[in-house]
Amino acid sequence: MSGGQGLRAALAVAVCGLTFAATTPAAQQAPGPAVADQQGPQTPGAQGQRGRGRGGPAGPVGPARQTAPVDLTGNWVSVVTEDWQWRMMTPKKGDYASVPLSVAGRAEADKWTEANDGQCQAYGVGGIMRMPGRLRISWQDDNTLKIETDAGEQTRLLRFAPVGPPGAATPVSAQQGARTLQGTSVAEWQRSGGAFDAFLERGGGPGGPARRWGSLKVITTNHTGGWLRRNGVPYSQNAVITEYYTRISNPEGGDWFVVTTVVEDPTYLGQPFITSSNFKKEPDGSKWHPVPCKQA
Repeated sequence: MSGGQGLRAALAVAVCGLTFAATTPAAQQAPGPAVADQQGPQTPGAQGQRGRGRGGPAGPVGPARQTAPVDLTGNWVSVVTEDWQWRMMTPKKGDYASVPLSVAGRAEADKWTEANDGQCQAYGVGGIMRMPGRLRISWQDDNTLKIETDAGEQTRLLRFAPVGPPGAATPVSAQQGARTLQGTSVAEWQRSGGAFDAFLERGGGPGGPARRWGSLKVITTNHTGGWLRRNGVPYSQNAVITEYYTRISNPEGGDWFVVTTVVEDPTYLGQPFITSSNFKKEPDGSKWHPVPCKQA
């Protein structure tokens, strides 16, 4: 998933009402952000190294909603451009290929049976963004971004620290409360001081209006643990889950965002597990049909 591979075109195939995309040969590639995961960071902190510059100013002071450099609100559908055999269907027991499980992680994964398929552990914070399905993103309040999923009928709350005057201490409360499937997510906008993003500027001419741009970083802890895949591939409650959301707008390809997820788990993983997932914006919520997960 190197940024140097260029852009791929998406061959859309309807699967259970969702969008499925397969990679086409390089000679058949068309422009557009249909595989925005190619541009996402491959390691924690890599955001801002491709066409964005590094180490820019902290940005304007004010509530997260008013100072947002990009708009993530709306209805979105996942576009599966990779790992379809593990995402579009439930893998067979013992299929944890490409996941860097530890010995303890493999032992835990081997406890799964087909009777467990559909359980809510697969829809926790560590795996929910890899689920094929739809998202509805809105602001719950000025400093809380809400992500609702139709797959598993989950709700995530991404909380920003209130921003005060320059130099003021603005910590997020350490009182996290009881562990939940989605955990406690602390969010922050990331801005950069370098060149404009090539995707955002595509199709634009010189002298146009200034465009706000940036990305969203989210760190989640205080969760119950869950599954990275629907066949019981585990992450523990000790895992730290870091996400980088990058918004892409293109006059030809529409509105997209890619979320790069880094799962670091000293209990069940031997090294960080890094994935990138693509979402395309839909015009409305007419295809929104939440289906609850199965309680254990």
